[in-house]
Amino acid sequence: MNSRQPIPVVVLAGFLGSGKTTVLNHLLKNRGGTRIGVVVNDFGSIEIDAMSVAGQVGDSMVSLGGGCLCCAVDGSELDAYLEKLSAPVHRIDVIVIEASGLAEPQEMIRMLMASENLDIRYGGLVEVVDAAEFDATRTKHPETDRHLAVADLVVLNKTDRVDAAERARIEGELAALCAPGIPVVGADHGRIDPELLFDRRPWTETRGQLSFEDLIAEAEDHEDSAHAHAAYESTEFVSEQALSPRRFIDFLDRRPAGLYRVKGFVHFGVPGHEERYEIHAVGRFLRFAPQPWGRGEARLTRLVLIGSGTDGPALLRELEACREPAPHLLGPESMWGVLRYVARPAGAEDDTSDTP
Repeated sequence: MNSRQPIPVVVLAGFLGSGKTTVLNHLLKNRGGTRIGVVVNDFGSIEIDAMSVAGQVGDSMVSLGGGCLCCAVDGSELDAYLEKLSAPVHRIDVIVIEASGLAEPQEMIRMLMASENLDIRYGGLVEVVDAAEFDATRTKHPETDRHLAVADLVVLNKTDRVDAAERARIEGELAALCAPGIPVVGADHGRIDPELLFDRRPWTETRGQLSFEDLIAEAEDHEDSAHAHAAYESTEFVSEQALSPRRFIDFLDRRPAGLYRVKGFVHFGVPGHEERYEIHAVGRFLRFAPQPWGRGEARLTRLVLIGSGTDGPALLRELEACREPAPHLLGPESMWGVLRYVARPAGAEDDTSDTP
């Protein structure tokens, strides 16, 4: 049985020229001590994108040239690359797949969800959109609307190239094209806070794995990183009392579009489900992972909520209303909403519906 926690695999998609590689490079430069494995999927024989990130991740990058990941016959080629990156010896924290500009995101999601690799789990689809070329891209690639419909988080890149009125119009279009509540994060030059996608570990935890550039000049990117982080607010919630699974799922269903990330552990305390539940949400993507409590570990709920334009005190009031004074009296059916977002063993009936 696999005792390690599965590594989240985040798909970074978007049409040619949207700025996916720029976003990826920014994430790599501002990753702190996080160990990132990268799969770069270039369309064509000259792997320009792969070469542009090679200096950042070294041997932890694998590249599939000459086509799209979604074109693999059965996903076995992608599985081989993910198996390489998820090997314990590499101690990878998160894997990012930079998809070809012509890839079909929904097919890639299905491939990841169907993977039998117990060391990985699907971590959400991030769709990058070029604000300056939004209308032209939709005209040239009508499938844009379909791609946006399955996104968990949209990065509206190159916002510095449009005025406020045009940006507002595009954001309105995106709100209509995406599933209800999908967050849209504005960015220029691909600068988004890495904390929206994964945890950045303290630099002191980094210990020369693979050929990561552990001494990437922090000073070089400190200003950009601080600038990106300044756009977001972080709200922390701790409860010694268990949470009602039904009320908590209702809170997640109604979470505002500006709430980009939810992470932490939840204590429900329902009979038969007394373990702690790790929660990972990127945009509207949501996943729970039950885990045993550590020896002597206090039964607490600890959550961090990251967003932009959110009302922290209001979020805390809603979470406090989720407290459950008598979880031992709840029946197993109260957990059904939570269990919908728990990964099932390979081969079990499942779908790609991870959006409330």
